[in-house]
Order: sequence, then structure tokens, then C-alpha cells
Amino acid sequence: MIVAERKPLNEINEMVQNANKVLVLGCKGCVTVCNVGGVKEVGILASSLRIAAKKAGRELQVDERTLERQCDPEYVDQVADVINDYDAVISIACGVGPQFLSERYPDATILPGVNTEFMGGAERHGVWAERCAGCGTCVVHKFGGMCPIARCSKSLLNGPCGGSADAKCEIDKSVDCIWHLIVEKLSKQGKMDLLLEVQPPKDWTTARDGGPRKVIREDLAQ
Repeated sequence: MIVAERKPLNEINEMVQNANKVLVLGCKGCVTVCNVGGVKEVGILASSLRIAAKKAGRELQVDERTLERQCDPEYVDQVADVINDYDAVISIACGVGPQFLSERYPDATILPGVNTEFMGGAERHGVWAERCAGCGTCVVHKFGGMCPIARCSKSLLNGPCGGSADAKCEIDKSVDCIWHLIVEKLSKQGKMDLLLEVQPPKDWTTARDGGPRKVIREDLAQ
């Protein structure tokens, strides 16, 4: 799941300060799951913008709409008849949403309403944690099903650094040292021999460092 947080209201207000008619556009995908960009959040942000405008003594029309997803052309096309009626459209999808909208509607002003954080999952209600860095070459099978790329602060592949202590990372004592967890699990499973294999330097060409990525499924692409 892509995890995001809503931008501060003052930042969003600043982005629409010269607009008279605004559309808040939500997404029923990942950002709904993390309570940032679904129907409820669209309503909350729209109401907040109306109240802020009223307090500032200016007229601002704020409309609301939520798409199934903002990362698929078929759903982005559903606002084709209205999107150019607005001075600004605030997308509260992940960072993919405003980009897809901007590409599809070059004459529209598309604004991001959230900050996209990471790919992760829910540890408990209201708490999401990073689990994947999208490096393009998954190696969790070598580390007890856990990812040192995303979960080690230094992305170390051959054991912990010298800064970890008491099973915690040196950057923050509330952060578990992933290498402690890896060793604990593999030790219990009797698979410590997996760590005897020295991992070569990471090939980052499959990650973001190799440039913008694209996946093409020949059986689906038209």
C-alpha cells in the first residue's frame, strides 16, 4: 500500500489563494485505506477550505468528487467533462494521481493535496510502517522475509552497522534494528547459513537510480 499524509491546510490554502472555483478530487485506492484521500477526507478538506476562505473574507466555491483510482486512464477520463471548469483541482491521491491528471488534462491546474511517504502496511489501527523501497530486485528470501533495503537506515546487505544497540537503530531508539530481527528469525529457523553468503554491492539500476521505470506486460499491452 502506498502511504501518504495530507499536506498542512495552510500550504493548500496558499496554493489556491488566487482561485475562485476549486475541485477536491479524491481516490478510493491506497490513500483511502490510510485515511488520507477517500470520500470522507475529500469532504473534510473541502469544508476546511470553505471555512478558511470565509474567515479570510473571500468567495471560494469548493466542489467534491472521488474517483475509483487516479492511476488508471479509464477513471481519470470520468472528469473530462468538468475538470476545465475549475481554476484549480486538488488531487488527494498519491503522487501518481496529480501527474496522471496533469498529463491527461494539460490545460488544467492540478495541485497535490498530500505528501506521498512510502510503501508499507498497517502495524495497528492508525499506524503505518515502511516495508518496501521499490528497488526492483526483491531479496527478502535471503533475509528471513524481511527487507534490509527499506528497513535498515543504511540499507546494509551484509549485517548490522556498529551503531545499533539493544536491538534498536542508532537513528532512533524506537526503531527496531532490522538486522537484529533478521538474525533472530533465521536463528530460530536454523537457517543462519543464509547469512554466510556475502551479498555483492546492490545493483541500483533496477531502482529509481536507474531512471523512471516502466513495466510492460506483453499479454496485456495494446
